[in-house]
Amino acid sequence: MVVGSTIFWYFLIHFQEKELLRNSVKYGHSFVDFVEKSTRYGMLTFQQLLIQQTVEAIGSAEGIVKIRMFDGRGKIAYSSVKEEKGTMLGKNESVCMLCHSNSRKAVEMPSWSIKKDKDGYRILNLLQPIYNEPACYTSSCHVHSIGTAILGFTEADISLSLLDKAVKKQELAITAYVLGFICLLSVVLCTILWNLVSTPLSVLTHGMERVAAGELDHTVKIDTKDEMGELATAFNAMTFDLKKAKDELVEWGNTLEKKVEEKTEEIRKAQAKLIHSEKLASLGRMAAGVAHEINSPLTGIVTFGHLLLKKFPEGSQEREDVEVIIEQANRCSNIIKGLLGFARASSAEKSSINVNDIVNSSLNMVRHKADFFNIKIVLNFDESLSSIKADASQIQQVFLNMIINAADAMEGKGTFTVTTRKVDENGVPFVEVEFNDSGPGINEKDIPKLFEPFFTTKPVGKGTGLGLAVSHGIIQDHGGRIRVRSTIGKGTSFFVRLPFYEG
Repeated sequence: MVVGSTIFWYFLIHFQEKELLRNSVKYGHSFVDFVEKSTRYGMLTFQQLLIQQTVEAIGSAEGIVKIRMFDGRGKIAYSSVKEEKGTMLGKNESVCMLCHSNSRKAVEMPSWSIKKDKDGYRILNLLQPIYNEPACYTSSCHVHSIGTAILGFTEADISLSLLDKAVKKQELAITAYVLGFICLLSVVLCTILWNLVSTPLSVLTHGMERVAAGELDHTVKIDTKDEMGELATAFNAMTFDLKKAKDELVEWGNTLEKKVEEKTEEIRKAQAKLIHSEKLASLGRMAAGVAHEINSPLTGIVTFGHLLLKKFPEGSQEREDVEVIIEQANRCSNIIKGLLGFARASSAEKSSINVNDIVNSSLNMVRHKADFFNIKIVLNFDESLSSIKADASQIQQVFLNMIINAADAMEGKGTFTVTTRKVDENGVPFVEVEFNDSGPGINEKDIPKLFEPFFTTKPVGKGTGLGLAVSHGIIQDHGGRIRVRSTIGKGTSFFVRLPFYEG
């Protein structure tokens, strides 16, 4: 735009200068015509003094450098400079060069040229032929013959200093205007560039510095619809993706750390469980040996106890003492059986069984005992349950243990509820049997120890502490598990979960 404006103003000045020069030439020739007409009378009457005075008077006007009239031989007949009158033109003068050129037509036509004075201002040189007219060759002076076409020339030098000064002034004004326009345009362009480029770039640079410092949630606000706006949008999208990627990495790191901790805890528990299993295995082997050694003497004690009963009458103190001996011996025998059951790793004989049927048969074995007379039994069976593969006698042993423990906890009164249902655990189907009693509940600190051998919450003499341990082992051998949920004052629920097999 600046270059275009400069070119436009240059050609405008050049055009105006040419137009002014053209008008100057036009009016210059009119001036020469005026000189010739002013001297016409003097020439026709051959009054040389009048002609000279007229030329001097006109030549003294402002802006007129010189006026000369000379004949075809180059002799100056009249001049506004008196010293030149009667002298010959120099061969290097423009009029002589024009006459001696090959263009005769150029001589016969008015012409002009530009030269400069000592101050550098232009001078318009006008040369116009003086044609031989009838009035000239018929005048009384008879100076010119009819055969001469051009009698001489009128030459006028007109100073263009005023024009040059005006043009110079106009050039300076236009140059100042162009420079002012360029400066104004530069300011406008700089302002536009500052608002559209520099300021957004500063905002983006500041945003990059903050992102580089770790502020990945930092965004830049450039609301323009141009390339800078698109760049800001891309920058904000980049910071969003970086923040998201960082958050995912942090979350992944935290998750990994948590998973490592979980796996470490699982390994620790598995190791503790393995150690515990080894201890139980050692205990089982020891218990089997001890039970075998003790079982024979106990059998003898019970046998001879029954023989002694026959020797004492009913109601005698001796008979009561022997009955106590037999009772305690039988209790020891039951403990030995529990130890053998805990220690013996007998293989399960699995067959297709119905859990609901096993629960019913287990309840039928105990519901007529005195401990169950005041207990309300509620059954919530899922009749749609299919059969599972399990050892019926072992599962019944587990269920009987749960039922008897519930009756002991309720001390012979309350509500006992058995519920069967189908559940999914990590996409694997299971049959779950819930045994719920309305007893006093179990202390939370005792729950983790319920399945340890010889641990019991019953009074001394009421339990061996092996029932739940044996039940836990049986369910584990079947691929299931037992869990406990208890609330003090509201009761306890045991959940026996066994793998479910369709068919």
